[in-house]
Amino acid sequence: MQKIFINGLSGKMGQSITRLIKDRKDFEIIKDEDFSLAEIVIDFSHPLATSKIVKKCLESKIPLIIGTTGLEEEQIKQINDAANTIPILLAANMSVGINELKKSIQLYINDESDDLCCLIEETHHVQKIDKPSGTALEIKNFIEYVDKRNVIKSIKINSIRLKDVYGIHKVTFYNENKINTFKHEVLSRDIFALGALQLSKVIKRLKPNLYSISDILN
Repeated sequence: MQKIFINGLSGKMGQSITRLIKDRKDFEIIKDEDFSLAEIVIDFSHPLATSKIVKKCLESKIPLIIGTTGLEEEQIKQINDAANTIPILLAANMSVGINELKKSIQLYINDESDDLCCLIEETHHVQKIDKPSGTALEIKNFIEYVDKRNVIKSIKINSIRLKDVYGIHKVTFYNENKINTFKHEVLSRDIFALGALQLSKVIKRLKPNLYSISDILN
């Protein structure tokens, strides 16, 4: 049984994880704020709370999964520094499907020879604070990284906030002759919770480093 501490237990993601593992025998939630008995810490909270949990995990040498978005540059540096001592997974989107979306985009870009423009459209619930979403920024950085031949001439991000939307990311490549679109839509918050639990079983076996989902899955 894997013992996990959830930073942000009372939040929506914390509640989803709690509900999913209620009847499972392979996970146990540690509710003691000391969390020294935890094997993994999963963080779905607020950037300020994330900074505090990074420090505590570093002190206790506990692997950490961070799904909190809206982190500032100083907080990213803190996470990078901590990853020299403990394994940390930092992912704006815990859905495994985003990794598949990236794979499809990479194959498309590698096969393209025409100059293209790119539009990333991200749609989330109205309570989401960060705009654009961390996932949209992650996709933008990914496209820039894999575009070795510089066929993508511009990338724009459009952020939309609607009620009862868990997450939609649509990536469109276009020029005057064609339009090609890739899309990933989440229909339930549970997909993020399941992704975090799946990844938690892997990261505790890894060496200290800062990991992405694609690092672990690929």
